Amino acid sequence: MNIFNKRKYSVVPIHNLQSQPSIPDGMWEKCLKCGKVMHKTDITDYKVCPHCGSCFRLRAGERVRLTADGDSFEEFGRDVCSSNPLDFPRYDDKLNKLYKDTGMHAAAVTGRCYIGGIRAVLCVMDTAFIMGSLGSAEGEKLTLAFERAADQGLPVVLFAASGGARMQEGVVSLMQMAKVSGAVARHSKKGLLYICVLTDPTTGGVTASFAMQADIILSEPKALIGFAGQRVIEQTIRQKLPEGFQSAEFLLEHGFVDKIVRRQDMKRTLAGLLAIHGRGDRHDL
Repeated sequence: MNIFNKRKYSVVPIHNLQSQPSIPDGMWEKCLKCGKVMHKTDITDYKVCPHCGSCFRLRAGERVRLTADGDSFEEFGRDVCSSNPLDFPRYDDKLNKLYKDTGMHAAAVTGRCYIGGIRAVLCVMDTAFIMGSLGSAEGEKLTLAFERAADQGLPVVLFAASGGARMQEGVVSLMQMAKVSGAVARHSKKGLLYICVLTDPTTGGVTASFAMQADIILSEPKALIGFAGQRVIEQTIRQKLPEGFQSAEFLLEHGFVDKIVRRQDMKRTLAGLLAIHGRGDRHDL
């Protein structure tokens, strides 16, 4: 036997690679809380994880559709646009891209609507616009919403979602905390109801101001709620913090949240609270 002979192999050609199965983009969704991956058809319009019950993030338009009665939502303040008061480098380019990608001029949507037949001012913050950060435009829109509600004797329902103050606007962003808080106080002095719903995430200056100044504070399940990050706090106070201390469930246990409400039950809960406490116009459906 010739051990130096080269062994021959047959080559099998592969034809029509395009016929192999492919998975289109966007078919699957991963829950950031439990880590389970699911087909998008398994997720209802409420966008709730079927495994652990945590909530996926909603766009402002989706939130309005789930909350307002029918087509009752009338937006105002849409002409208030984010600007670059400090001439921060490349911030204008970022804003222009966001206008095209999201169709929004700020991270907050405000308007009047009916919720369970009761007229109210509805404010929704959207994390798709620079993580719902608080800038001059957001502060102006929310202030306008509380002022209009005060003038018209209407309750306010605000869905908070934010990464905090917007760094590109520096101290101008921080000033919005006091500006909106002042409008909240004037609305409260008229004896009007303010309900805030904390969604994932609500952090930074929004948590430190108007999100926690409501008469009634609700939250969605497993929402991240806090001011600074856990590592920053631990390094500052030099103490180990308890597990999950920035969750909605932990805040409920320690009295910072009045009730955790499933997204499927949110509209019914808001309508009941408005009927009991609100002084808005009643509209028979």
